Amino acid sequence: MSFKIILILLALSGAAGITLGYILRVLVGLAQRGSVELDIKQKMLQAKEQAAKILSNAEYRSAVLETERLAPVEKRETKLSSREERLSSRELFLDEHQRDLDEKEDEIKIREQEAIRAKHDAEAIAEKRTKELEKVAHLSAKTAREELFAEIEASYEEAILLRLQKLQAHGRERFEERARSILITAIHRLGNAVNADVMSLSVSIPSEEVKGKIIGKEGRNIKAFERITGVDVLIDDAPDKIMLSSFNPLRRTIAKIALEKLIADGRIQPAKIEEVVEKTRAEVGEIIRQKGEEAVYEVGIVGLDPKLIALLGRLNFRTSYGQNVLQHSVEMAHIAGMLATELGADVAIARSGALLHDIGKAVDHEVQGTHVEIGRRILEKFAIDKKIIQAMQSHHEEYPYETLESIIVQVADTISAGRPGARRDTVDRYLDRLGELEHLASTFEGVEKVHAIAAGREIRVFVNSGKISDLAMHRLARDIAVKIQNELKYPGEIKVNVIKENRVVEFAR
Repeated sequence: MSFKIILILLALSGAAGITLGYILRVLVGLAQRGSVELDIKQKMLQAKEQAAKILSNAEYRSAVLETERLAPVEKRETKLSSREERLSSRELFLDEHQRDLDEKEDEIKIREQEAIRAKHDAEAIAEKRTKELEKVAHLSAKTAREELFAEIEASYEEAILLRLQKLQAHGRERFEERARSILITAIHRLGNAVNADVMSLSVSIPSEEVKGKIIGKEGRNIKAFERITGVDVLIDDAPDKIMLSSFNPLRRTIAKIALEKLIADGRIQPAKIEEVVEKTRAEVGEIIRQKGEEAVYEVGIVGLDPKLIALLGRLNFRTSYGQNVLQHSVEMAHIAGMLATELGADVAIARSGALLHDIGKAVDHEVQGTHVEIGRRILEKFAIDKKIIQAMQSHHEEYPYETLESIIVQVADTISAGRPGARRDTVDRYLDRLGELEHLASTFEGVEKVHAIAAGREIRVFVNSGKISDLAMHRLARDIAVKIQNELKYPGEIKVNVIKENRVVEFAR
C-alpha cells in the first residue's frame, strides 16, 4: 500500500515538474520575444533616420545640379535677348537706308528722263539747223560730204596713191623678210641628212649548200617562202646573196629577218618556214610598238591611245618617194613646233597635227579612200581633239585651211619633203603602182591575199577554196587581167596567177 502511495506521489511530482518547466519555458520565450521586438524597433528607427539623411542630401544635390543646369540657359537667354536687340536695331537701319535708296532711285529716274528729253531736243535742234543750212546752200549733207571727199581725192590723188604703194611695198617686204627668216631658222635647226629607203634587201648566203636548201626540191621551199611572206626572192642576181623585193617594206623586213633565222637554224622546209615567219611577224609587231612610242616620246606628245601609237609605228616601214614616212612625220613635228613658236600659234596642236598627218598611210592599202580621209576617220575614232584633225587634214589641200596650225602643218610638210635628197620620185611612183595593182586584185569576191612580185610584172592571187571553184578560178584570172588593162597604166605585161590551196590537218596521238 505504501509502495503505491509512493508511486502516486512520484507521478504527481513528475507532472508538477513538467508543468513548472513548461511555464518557465514560456516565460523565457516571452522574455526573448520582447528583446527581439525591441531590437527591431531600434533598427527601424535607425533606418528611418538614415533614410531621412539620404533624402536630405539628395534634395540638396538636386538643387545644386538644377542651379548649375539652368545657369547656361539663363546666360544664353541673356545673349539671345541682346542679339535680338541688335538685329532689330540693324533692321531699322536697313529700312532707313532702303528708303534713302528708293528716294535716290526715283531722283535718278527723273534726271534720266530729263536727259532723254534734252537729247531729243538737241537732236531736233541739230536736225532743224542742218535742214536750214541745206536750204540756204541748196545742198544736202550727204552730197556735200561726197563732193568734199571727191575734191580731196582729186587734189591729192597722186600723193595718196604714192603713199598707199609705199605702205604696201614696205609691208610686203617686211612680211616676206619675216617669213624668210622664220623658214630659214626652222630649216637650219633641222638640217639633218636623209637617206632614201630602197626597195630591195639582200641576205648573205654562206654556201651553195645553203642556197640549195633555200630553193628546196623542185623549188618548193622558195615557193612556200614567197607565198607565206608575199615577197619576190631573186636567187641568181648575185652569187653569194639572195635579194628580197617587194613594194611593201613591212613584208620585206619580215622576210629578211625570217630568212636569216632559217639560214642560222639550217632546217628549211615549208612547215618550218611558216613557223619562223609567224614568230617573226610577232617580233616585228613589237618593233612597231617601240618605234611608235619612240616617235611620240621624241616629239613630246602625251595621252595618245596605245593602238594609235602602234599605227604610228607602222609608218616606220612605209616610204614616200623613198623617204621614211615615220621619220618624215617626226621631222615635220619638230619643224611645225618651231614655226608655231615663231608665229605665236599653239605648239602642241601643230606638233600633234604634223606627227599624225600621214597616219592614214598605215592602213591605206587595207581601207578605201585617200590617206587624208582615212587618217581623219582614224583620229575621230580615237576621239582626238578636233583642232588636231583640222591641223592635219589640209596638208594636201583636200580641205580648206581652218586654223593657223593647219597652214603650219602644210608648210612643214613642204619643207621636210622638198629638201634636196629627201625624196626620190621614181621609187614612190613604183610603190604606188604596185599598191594599186594589189588593191585592184583584192576587190574581187573570194580573194584572200594578193602579192605583187617580180617588180610588178606578176601578181599572185590566193583565193578561198570554199568560195571559188576550179572553173571559177579561170574566170577570176581573166576578170582581173581585164580590169588591170582597163584601169591601170603599166609597161610591158603583167602575169596573173590565181592559186587555190587545200589543207588537211590531222594529229597522231
